[in-house]
Amino acid sequence: MDLLALADFVLVARHGGFGRAARAAGRPKATLSRRVADLEASLGLRLVERGARMLKLTEEGRALHQRAGALLTELDETASAIAAGSDKPRGRLRISAPLLFSQAAMGKLAAGFTLKYPDVRLEVTTEDRAVDMVEEGYDLVIRINPDPDDSLVGRVFLRDHLVIVAPTGVTPPNAGAIVPVVVRGSPDIMTEWAMMTDAGKSTFKVEPVLSLSSLLNVRDAARMGVGAARLPISLVSHDITSGRLAKWGSVQDSDVALWALYPSRRLLSARVSAFLDHLKSAFPNGTPNELAAYLEG
Repeated sequence: MDLLALADFVLVARHGGFGRAARAAGRPKATLSRRVADLEASLGLRLVERGARMLKLTEEGRALHQRAGALLTELDETASAIAAGSDKPRGRLRISAPLLFSQAAMGKLAAGFTLKYPDVRLEVTTEDRAVDMVEEGYDLVIRINPDPDDSLVGRVFLRDHLVIVAPTGVTPPNAGAIVPVVVRGSPDIMTEWAMMTDAGKSTFKVEPVLSLSSLLNVRDAARMGVGAARLPISLVSHDITSGRLAKWGSVQDSDVALWALYPSRRLLSARVSAFLDHLKSAFPNGTPNELAAYLEG
């Protein structure tokens, strides 16, 4: 395969047309068109649909652009690093992380990484939705219990689970009792919670008296004595140890795993590798206790 033709195809796909790509690169439009046509001929595939005013990638063209664009970027960065005589991570690193993890830990993680790798321009966005890494230009995403995705690979770096806690002095409910609780999101008028204790499984009715959008806010409200709450053990383990909150039990089947995911490709940038190592250094065993200690440190 002609790598120059492949690079020209990626250039055209990135700019959405031959004219725009030609103006951006300062090269003849006819040359770019001929290079893409030669690439299509060598592959035996149609990569673009040529219109009068716009260009549209075929399904094969989109697939090639996603993979080839990432690979060419990595090759370019590798060549630049070698030319500079160093393989030290450098350049922009874009990360998407979920809300709770970002609020609780990402500030400290990002600051430590930036101090360690000053040549990397780290950009972190916070959102719980499943972003499209290629289309939106992310290098790494952190997700909780993600759905399987053949286009992504990664590793679990943290595990956690939910527990039910209440203000100290509030005893676990008897059968039939109604417990005031603090919840995240829109509450039901009346529902039941179940928990596992040393004595086995038990259920009790709850009445949401306060609804908040953040689990950190839910924890703060529980600390203030508003009601019981279901929270990650990593957020409340120190409160339980200090006696600020009492643990009633664990929420069954509430185990969560935090994954660091990146596009599936043979070349992994030095920036992504460095951040994965940074996560491993922060959480060597990936336990809730490590996260709790990190948050309190």
